[in-house]
Amino acid sequence: MALLTLKDVSKIYKQGDIEVHALKGVNLDVAEGEFTTVFGPSGCGKTTMLNLIGALDRPTSGHLLFNDKDIGTMSKNEQALHRRRNIGFIFQSHNLIPVLTAFENVEFALQIAGDGKGSNSDRVQNILEQVGLGTMMHRRPNALSGGQMQRIAVARALVKEPKLVLADEPTANLDSETSKEVLEIMVRMNRELKTTFVFSTHDPMVMEYAKRVVEIRDGEIARDERKG
Repeated sequence: MALLTLKDVSKIYKQGDIEVHALKGVNLDVAEGEFTTVFGPSGCGKTTMLNLIGALDRPTSGHLLFNDKDIGTMSKNEQALHRRRNIGFIFQSHNLIPVLTAFENVEFALQIAGDGKGSNSDRVQNILEQVGLGTMMHRRPNALSGGQMQRIAVARALVKEPKLVLADEPTANLDSETSKEVLEIMVRMNRELKTTFVFSTHDPMVMEYAKRVVEIRDGEIARDERKG
């Protein structure tokens, strides 16, 4: 069964009297445990697609289903609860809270989610150790490298054990070696935890690691290729 289904999804933005068709009747199924990347040129609609999947925006028409529940018809409060419980976000700019340590940044994600499963401290420590930051968990972001901050972002997205992780250009600000390290962490998490990952990217390295590549052009799916 599909974790995520887009049925004839369109998104139109208005800029004055002009209508911009960001997505045009997109149909897509994403199964649990997939490691999928959405790519295409700037302005093609890939970030719009991630925003809709992440319940950060609503489609103009069509249906977007998560476990057979229509995200687009949820109230704002229901969407917020859905995001907290089911979705982890990884952004290219990390979006860490500078006054909090690595540990506290990850712990904060659990507090927002209202997750009471087990000891939060144990879960935070465990996920930071898994991303290779066990000895740096009490450092603040300004004492860490860009790659280390992105590892915190990965840990923060995964600590609440979401069904889906959305990563928007997660390697854009990293060098190639650090990008490889971060991607290998996510591949391992996908394999071990069965977490579903959907990326948007320009990075060829991300596409190499992906098990499925969906190309978007002019708001439409131009190619949908599964590897292996």
